[in-house]
Amino acid sequence: MQAPVELLNLLDAQVGLPHGGLPAALATAYGGELGFTEPCVYANFVASLDGVVALGPQYPSSGSAISGGAPADRFVMGLLRAFADVVLIGAGTLRTSPGHRWTPEHICPAAAADFAQLRRSRGRTAGPELAVVTASGDVPAGHPGLEAGALVLTTKAGARLLDERLPATCTVVALGEGPVLRMADVLRTIGDRGHTMVLSEGGPRLFGHLVRDRLADELFLTLSPVVAGRADTSRPGLVTGLELLPSRRESAELVGVRRSGSYLFLRYRLDHRGQPGSTP
Repeated sequence: MQAPVELLNLLDAQVGLPHGGLPAALATAYGGELGFTEPCVYANFVASLDGVVALGPQYPSSGSAISGGAPADRFVMGLLRAFADVVLIGAGTLRTSPGHRWTPEHICPAAAADFAQLRRSRGRTAGPELAVVTASGDVPAGHPGLEAGALVLTTKAGARLLDERLPATCTVVALGEGPVLRMADVLRTIGDRGHTMVLSEGGPRLFGHLVRDRLADELFLTLSPVVAGRADTSRPGLVTGLELLPSRRESAELVGVRRSGSYLFLRYRLDHRGQPGSTP
């Protein structure tokens, strides 16, 4: 690595987790191995102690405010992107992240060479493809993430709105008349492009749809040692736009715990079997 990366300490990990053959520098920084059973849809979030994952649309890049820009969190974000074929986000995440690029090296430049080595060893392209979900077609056409090339998944009405507005590097796919998109159709379209590793980075509404349809396999959750506070409902938690309990119970199994200072890095495997009393 070009510069030191704050190391994570492994506190607990389930026996038998898959290994991904991390380069030595990445394994040292992460506190051990990391791997996935493919295909895999996995999500990554940072949350405050009181469960806030976004500060509201008036606060751009609020995830950085919640994490405090912690080097260890940025490293984990980069590492998870390095495993991905696709980084999947909602249009709201795109709008509230001006100037961002969803690549490993953008979020953690110090480990760029090691991320690239990992991708080469796994037969991946130079960087993950960005996939943006927008039923309405309301996306900032000049965003650098789109200028670099992206897959935009929308409705027929959204596709008409986007016609000739996006950079030529983008591919627009209409998945129905709308007004909403089915996440199964979104993931099927991504899979048809040969992608098996899908990383969801938000927002909480998109992740809620994945949980609702039992399409998310794993969750990586950074617990930041900060209290965000809420005055109203504009500061969502991990899932928004969806109520589960008490009628439906979606559970998860904790399979890994790491620590860096007062930050905890939790890895969960989501249980698709449901629980007694859950709805199909």
